[in-house]
Amino acid sequence: MKLFNEAAKSIPVHAETDVLVVGSGPAGLSAAIAAAREGVSVILCERFGCFGGVISQVGVEAIAWYRHEGTNESGGLEFEYEERAKQMGGVKECQSESTALDADLFKYIADQMVEEAGVRPILHCLAVEAIVEDGVIKGIITESKSGRLAIYAKRVIDCTGDADIAALAGAPFTKAPKEQLMSVTTLFNCKGVDIDKFNDWVENVLKPTYKDWGGYWSIETTGKEDAMFSPYFERPFVEAVNDGLVPKEEGACLGGTWSTVTPEGEVMQLNLVFLGNIDCTDVEDLTKAEIQGRRNAMYCLDILRKKVPGFENAKLRNFGMTLGTRESRQIDGYYRLNKKDVFEEARFEDSIGIFPEFIDGRGYLYLPITGRYYQVPYRCLVPQKVDNLLVAGRCISGEPIAHTSFRNMSCCAMTGQAAGVAAAESIKQGVTTKNVDIKKIQEALKKQNVRVF
Repeated sequence: MKLFNEAAKSIPVHAETDVLVVGSGPAGLSAAIAAAREGVSVILCERFGCFGGVISQVGVEAIAWYRHEGTNESGGLEFEYEERAKQMGGVKECQSESTALDADLFKYIADQMVEEAGVRPILHCLAVEAIVEDGVIKGIITESKSGRLAIYAKRVIDCTGDADIAALAGAPFTKAPKEQLMSVTTLFNCKGVDIDKFNDWVENVLKPTYKDWGGYWSIETTGKEDAMFSPYFERPFVEAVNDGLVPKEEGACLGGTWSTVTPEGEVMQLNLVFLGNIDCTDVEDLTKAEIQGRRNAMYCLDILRKKVPGFENAKLRNFGMTLGTRESRQIDGYYRLNKKDVFEEARFEDSIGIFPEFIDGRGYLYLPITGRYYQVPYRCLVPQKVDNLLVAGRCISGEPIAHTSFRNMSCCAMTGQAAGVAAAESIKQGVTTKNVDIKKIQEALKKQNVRVF
């Protein structure tokens, strides 16, 4: 590889704050709001032009599609997001007792909640380097239309999804070879659907359940899920590929789920394109996946028109703003969540929230309808070798099977809220994030309506 030596130069300091949150998906948005509610100054830095991450930028409506009667959850900001959406006309998610979060409406909801909390927002700003002195993070370097700028902070929370800041700061992490990583997805929405015809086909012909999952891969369930309704269709896509109606592309699997069906003839969150062998920390792989994903989404639209009743005159409404990504780096924290923890209701003294026994991926599909849950320990959020840095979201410390559970949006919101509270508490206590009093974190989280144990 050719190298270019960049000349040293002074970088303007754009801002200083108590807590800096990088990335504003469910984890980052929650971290920023939670920290601000604890009375410290907070900056929320986001590379796109809106907050919300996989909700507003990718178009995943179902923050808690696993929820049924008997599900135990941590609550907190996750419930607030759903309640705000409901107040603004949000509808029930089609397969659960949760509320669907409309992607565009949630951009506005997130704006409101950030402003109400007193968080300082910085959009269109990409973090490109970490400022670290003697093993302690001091801030980040950013790139934007304003040029190269520094932001200093007493505490930094990495909510990038890919542990970008932790990696730049020199914290150890793991990342599987890309052929072992979970797939990425291009989501899209349709309009012009005859919803009465489609709903009739679903109810009387398709009759989809979770037992239908697994045409491309084998799925292990507990059995209790098998007869439950799932908005899933795969056969029309497999048949179309096998019959040569659309090209079969290497790494692409077609078929999956939908979410909201609106009276206006829209079918939302068509999660039908899965692309494997993609490293979402590699710009070349991301470029390939964006283009391949949109192409295959159009193949799916063609299949829908030809094979699914109600879609005969359907048109593309929109793509998600960016790829849906599931897995890349996981930090090496002071504890690593594992399969046994998820499946055997692990309990921890340093718990910062509970999450249902819900797992979706790597050959497992467990829905939490029996009340079982596990606890997530604070140590999973604390990277080794770099202090005053916390990590929240899908890149916390965990093994692959556990990751397929804690990667889900509502768990990301929970770990984000915990990280925000912990960062604020460490400042109040005058100690580092590694040495903060966990009982005070837990007390503060309970006051923010989080179920810790």
